[in-house]
Amino acid sequence: MRTLLSTETIAQRVTELGKSVTNDTDDEPLTVIGVLTGSLIFLADLVRKIETPTQIGLIQASSYRGTATRPGELSVDFSLLPDITGRNVLLVDDILDTGQTLQRLVAHLQGQTPKTLKTAVLLWKKVRTEVEIQPDYTGFQIPDEFVVGYGLDYNDHYRHLPHIAVLDENDL
Repeated sequence: MRTLLSTETIAQRVTELGKSVTNDTDDEPLTVIGVLTGSLIFLADLVRKIETPTQIGLIQASSYRGTATRPGELSVDFSLLPDITGRNVLLVDDILDTGQTLQRLVAHLQGQTPKTLKTAVLLWKKVRTEVEIQPDYTGFQIPDEFVVGYGLDYNDHYRHLPHIAVLDENDL
């Protein structure tokens, strides 16, 4: 594995994103919804940098299973989603790849009639995006390589890494 983004680089960018979100909320309460499981570390760090009253909700969504390195069929569970009617909502995901997951989640959340809905992704593989979607907040644009760490995994391994690393073929 080789390090793509260091722990320090990630921490600095998450702080910047937290300030941006804070500035955009005008001190109004915010519901932050994390996409399980990959966004958990990013979500936890980000909400600690947002200086406005925050409620947290979760959605289970996955298109990578086991040893897959390319997205497959999307599976979504909205059962952990709080009531967001009339609330300012920030949807937080670990990575924007094809955009299919984020697009589907945004459509579902818009159907719940939030006051506002914005999106934040830690990583964006812009070159692989297949749909018309633009996150409101982006940590980093990255090349089309399979990455792990800081919550992202390969077959449920490597989530614990404090940095983002690119897996070599030998690591798969």
